[in-house]
Amino acid sequence: MRRVNPQVRHRALVTGGAVRVGRAIALGLADAGFDVAIAYHRSGDSARDTVRELRRRGATAIALRANLRDAAAARRLVSRAARALGGLDVLVNSAAGFARTPLASATPGRWNALLDVNLRAPFLCTQAAAARMRAGGHVVNVADAWARTAPPGWSAYAASKAGLEMLTRLLAAELRVRGIAVNAAAPGPVLKPPGLPPGRWRAITRGRSVRLADVVAAVVRLATCPPAVTGRIRTVAARRA
Repeated sequence: MRRVNPQVRHRALVTGGAVRVGRAIALGLADAGFDVAIAYHRSGDSARDTVRELRRRGATAIALRANLRDAAAARRLVSRAARALGGLDVLVNSAAGFARTPLASATPGRWNALLDVNLRAPFLCTQAAAARMRAGGHVVNVADAWARTAPPGWSAYAASKAGLEMLTRLLAAELRVRGIAVNAAAPGPVLKPPGLPPGRWRAITRGRSVRLADVVAAVVRLATCPPAVTGRIRTVAARRA
């Protein structure tokens, strides 16, 4: 795995960094030489455990609580992370909601909740981060292969991830002139959501899933790539379990 220049401190904020995919990304960045702030909402115990593990790996680490459905809180999160770390070089938008929204039963509240966290929050966090980043900064969005093909009943989730891919390309075009790269890693299903029956998970994935290590490697590569590499959507392929 590529490491950053050890003579220079590099600082990353990972939203959703307390658990699951976000936690693995945070640890991967620490292994690559980053100091890391992780953002969480309800997973306080897990966030503290993750911070302890980040510090064991030699990183300066902090956990920050934020409700990313609150626009002001999303912006404040970036400011707090930058103050705690002494600056910000990388933003990883990993926090996401994952829920079915069948046409007959979906509510506006559930639809809005998914779009708020999966699409609006990455925009707001990127807006705040770009104001603090120098040339050479990176934004990495965690998208999803379901942006292009998803099972019926997942309309809000898939639409939010499709929007995130377009947002990645558009913000890359805007920030290119400042030397800030914006890219996305787009895996398919990685980890079974808590509470989802194993049979339903097997039906969704058709026996194929993405290795967590492959997602981490893709994100770290995009967080350390040359600034000229921007606007890319890197698909992370699924493998048979």
